[in-house]
Amino acid sequence: MLQMKLCGDPILRTECTPVEKIDDELLRTLDTMVDMMRTQSGVGLAAPQVGITQRFLVMMTPDDEKIFKMINPKILSHSEKTCVMEEGCLSVLGGDNLPVYANVTRPESVTVEWTDENGEHKSAAMSGVPARIVQHETDHLDGKLFIDYLSGARREMVMRKVRRHKK
Repeated sequence: MLQMKLCGDPILRTECTPVEKIDDELLRTLDTMVDMMRTQSGVGLAAPQVGITQRFLVMMTPDDEKIFKMINPKILSHSEKTCVMEEGCLSVLGGDNLPVYANVTRPESVTVEWTDENGEHKSAAMSGVPARIVQHETDHLDGKLFIDYLSGARREMVMRKVRRHKK
């Protein structure tokens, strides 16, 4: 049974290792992660968020609800143009048990490659919200959280809300 890991759990700061083979267990885990993401009204979920230190994630584009199951994703390039968007995370919860949000600056578009659940090599240019999601989720695979992009003062404001959740 997969369980959500929350801010403060050391696994969220672990750099994940590549997936060596696609097997039935991985496919079941990906399906379970999609269900968890949807149940919690999320748009992305990375392996370390459910306690697994391997490089895979699931994400959904909000407009058309297209699901991506990405194994060993890698961002190949990103635009120089950046944009600010509000981000939250299913692993960074506040006192109300809901994600805490903050404005984060990231590249506006990216090109990403990955292996899908069928073992096929894929790549896509993404912009806007999908680019934001894939950057956020691949950061998890490198042990980074969206709060790492915030100024010290803003990060402290977010962490105060997180600490209220833990009480």
